[in-house]
Amino acid sequence: MAQSFGQSPTTRRTLHYYWAVTRKHQGLFWGLVISTILFGLLLTYINPYLMALIVDRVSEEPVAAQDVFTVFGPYIVALILVNLVGQACSKIQDYTMWKLQIAANYDLATQAFDALCNQSMSFHSNRFGGTLVSQTTKYMNAYNQLIEILAWPLLPLAQSIIFVCILLGPRVPVYTVILMLMLAVYGFVSYRMYKRILNLNEEAASAQNQLSGELSDSVANILSVKTYGREDYERGLFDNFNREVVERDSKRMWASMVRGIVTACIALVIMSVVSVFIAGGNAWFGITPGTLVMMFTYTYTITNQFNFINAGLQRINRAFGDASGMTEILDEPRLVDDLPGAPDLVVREGAIDFEGLDFFYTDGGTQTQVFDHFELHIPAGQRVGLVGISGSGKTTLTKLLLRLADIQNGRILVDGQNIAECTQQSLRRQIAYVPQEAVLFHRSVAENIAYGKPDASMDEIREAARQANALEFIEKLPQGFDTITGERGVKLSGGQRQRIAIARAMLADCPILVLDEATSALDSESENLVQDALGKLMAGRTAIVVAHRLSTVASLDRIVVLDEGRIVEDGPHARLIEAGGEYAHLWGRQTGAYLE
Repeated sequence: MAQSFGQSPTTRRTLHYYWAVTRKHQGLFWGLVISTILFGLLLTYINPYLMALIVDRVSEEPVAAQDVFTVFGPYIVALILVNLVGQACSKIQDYTMWKLQIAANYDLATQAFDALCNQSMSFHSNRFGGTLVSQTTKYMNAYNQLIEILAWPLLPLAQSIIFVCILLGPRVPVYTVILMLMLAVYGFVSYRMYKRILNLNEEAASAQNQLSGELSDSVANILSVKTYGREDYERGLFDNFNREVVERDSKRMWASMVRGIVTACIALVIMSVVSVFIAGGNAWFGITPGTLVMMFTYTYTITNQFNFINAGLQRINRAFGDASGMTEILDEPRLVDDLPGAPDLVVREGAIDFEGLDFFYTDGGTQTQVFDHFELHIPAGQRVGLVGISGSGKTTLTKLLLRLADIQNGRILVDGQNIAECTQQSLRRQIAYVPQEAVLFHRSVAENIAYGKPDASMDEIREAARQANALEFIEKLPQGFDTITGERGVKLSGGQRQRIAIARAMLADCPILVLDEATSALDSESENLVQDALGKLMAGRTAIVVAHRLSTVASLDRIVVLDEGRIVEDGPHARLIEAGGEYAHLWGRQTGAYLE
């Protein structure tokens, strides 16, 4: 939990990431800083300074009408130039701020996207997708907030302190010292109170993220909510999170209100002191009228800026609180990462070896062993079925082959190359994977099919759809191949989604094929057609087929039966049936099972 602006590790790390991005656009950043300083100097301090000179000149002796431009001409020209340059600096400030925010947001969005995409599946399995999206958005918005706070009020406040000392100090040194001491007290009290509520802002941001996650979870599973009539239940859960947001926001609000009241009282004392000085300054100390104008104008300006610093600190609190979630994700080590300078995997034949495989996963602090010195050799071009009861390790084995998680010990080799020493992208581009539950992008049918081969022609996409027994239903869709499938493919049936996923694998034309219950959502007629297509697709390729429905694997070259992460049987269908072991038992239990 954050402790203060200067002490919080999360805050320091957020600043580290933000500064790394800002350095890429230093020209815009320093342009913003310089234009902000000049804008404040010219319009806020030089303007009153010139006006004070005019007031002092007027108070010295009367000026005849015909001599006005002669006497005050230089002052008028100076005022016009000061305002001209000041306004130009104001526009440069606007331009550099917007350009910097636009450029930096592009980099920050890319940074967050890369961090999320390159994390392991274990990372994503333990988080809400909606929360991650919310944290990314807040991370980008927080940068914009901090840049705006830098331009106003932080830089103007810092320059005000300097300019007041330079311009007012030589004229009224005693007053300047008293003013600086009172402002120091103001700043110290404000900062101390800021430290106390920094943690409240991170707590409020955490509550907001949880609320976003709950909303995302309910919306993503809206079909289950409606079919089970659980709208009231979900609303209750949402209301609990929503009330938590209200409670934490209220604590933050009251803490900020108390700080605002205390600092407002200090500001009142400061203005009371300046009122006394201005009222009696000329009589007691012989202060000129122009200097009195400067004293009031500068004090009023700097006191207002200190008032704005309260709102600025609140916005800083909120910004760092909002950014903390994504900062922690950026700091989180990747569970699956490429070695520095890792080469691409080159697959010429497709032989796969699992050697001495040890793998366990951790959930809630508890380790669950899946594989212990697991060994399996799959020759190039062999079609292998993985079967066994749920939890035996079938799907886990395919995910380890894809490096969606990394093993603790042992090696996985593809054509003799250790996949842990090759780039993940090159590995996965050699493997066409069809999962048990096909999830599609909110894009057209054609784009979903061509995902593994973006440069595919429409004829290739159509042919892949035909082979996957998907062409007929696609052509009946409202816009055919241009039909948008909806989020996660919600507009299509389970069988239709699965056939599009199979068409995608066919079009990818990879040397290794992994099918994880790829035909489980198909009816019998569609399964026959797709099995025939898959048979052609698997010819000459190394194929791993995970299946509960044994008819799916019965015609393969080899069937491996797993039980609690161990191989209990290995061989072709006929031999395993004759052996009368676990496979024969599973086969007998499946009514309607058949061998093509």
